[in-house]
Amino acid sequence: MNDELAKPSWLERLGTLLLREPEDREQLVALLHSAFERNLLDADALAMIEGVLQVSEMQVRDVMIPRAQMDVVDIADSPEKFIPYVIETAHSRFPVIDKDKDDVIGILLAKDLLRYYAGQEFNVRDMLRPVVFIPESKRLNVLLKEFRSNRNHIAIVVDEYGGVAGMVTIEDVLEQIVGEIEDEYDYDEQEDNIIRVPDGRFRVKAQAEIADFNKVMGTEFSDEDYDTVGGLVVSKFGHMPKRGEHVAFDGLKFNVLRADSRRLYSLLVERQENEGAATTT
Repeated sequence: MNDELAKPSWLERLGTLLLREPEDREQLVALLHSAFERNLLDADALAMIEGVLQVSEMQVRDVMIPRAQMDVVDIADSPEKFIPYVIETAHSRFPVIDKDKDDVIGILLAKDLLRYYAGQEFNVRDMLRPVVFIPESKRLNVLLKEFRSNRNHIAIVVDEYGGVAGMVTIEDVLEQIVGEIEDEYDYDEQEDNIIRVPDGRFRVKAQAEIADFNKVMGTEFSDEDYDTVGGLVVSKFGHMPKRGEHVAFDGLKFNVLRADSRRLYSLLVERQENEGAATTT
């Protein structure tokens, strides 16, 4: 019992290791990996510490949910029409638009719909919370601080021309710290959005731009309706796919490696000899 109490914690052992005073971020990361190799840190702790470091360098554009993948409610729709959609997508917050995604007029909290079910007087406009607009270039650590201070958990991302580029939630930011450890496909330091794996298939991040995908794959997908591969694939599914689902079209098969209820993260793409209409499984 006394020996156990005297044994230093992993944090104390890590602190001893860091007394070597790394001079830059690269040296700090190298020390962390050294600590991992010495079993001073487990894989989860290493991934989270690296995630914290990365958040300070990433921008909103790196993690936002693209415009094409945003689940929104149209103010013109009646509760009877949009509530089934709210239930199906299972989000806690929804951007509310006035006909077009460039015109986000507020945020609807799913819990506010309880008033409708309680038979109380219900008007969607009266339920809307103010919408926060942020630029694509905002740093994630700054955004996380703002989320915590104002208790707002969702923001609409706008591009340099004022158009809606996407949205970001506090979960999207925190996922950069704790979420990556859940996906065995993401535990590497590759920054490429399209990576060829040894068996000839391609691991593709959903945020990869269609233009880049076309260059690598020799395809000719249009980027007029969708900017990213994720937006294109979700449109072919017709719903937000789950891990393990796949869709085939234009001679390619897209297998979902990682996704949650509101966002597609990564795909495994393989070529098919027989081309045909899109099929999903």
